[in-house]
Amino acid sequence: MSQNIILTHQEIEHKIKRIAYQIYETFVDEEEIVIAGIATNGFIFAQKIATALQEIATLKIALCEVTVNKQHPEAPIQTSISKEEYANKGLIVVDDVLNSGTTLIYAVRHFLDVPLTKFKTAVLVDRNHKKYPVKADFKGISLSTSLLEHVRVVFDENGQNTAYLS
Repeated sequence: MSQNIILTHQEIEHKIKRIAYQIYETFVDEEEIVIAGIATNGFIFAQKIATALQEIATLKIALCEVTVNKQHPEAPIQTSISKEEYANKGLIVVDDVLNSGTTLIYAVRHFLDVPLTKFKTAVLVDRNHKKYPVKADFKGISLSTSLLEHVRVVFDENGQNTAYLS
């Protein structure tokens, strides 16, 4: 099966910077925000957003890795920081691809147990094939694809990032 590049490294870098500015505009009145990335690629994307945000904003940023069992999303979700550390703060749940919405909605549900000042979602690629009523507040690109097509985001160790459609 052939792979088509839908986002080059440079385009992904632009999307990260734009999303960082959008997050800053939304959370400008907050002292501290939590960027919670869904493991594995979502957390890498969250780290990149946090780095871009630190270049433009004076916000204190806490990173949180969210582990969701993608085969059994109803299983307990693990976070790298405690509930007390993100309570009463602004929070953004980040993932690389929003496909059916299953992973994102279960992650959102997990954070609803704690009072938050603001709660948003961010994805690099929104596939527009949602099974659940979840949306990305900040997105790099929206794609209308067939259900047979697959979107894969590669964050490689050399810093070359690419998104493919196959």
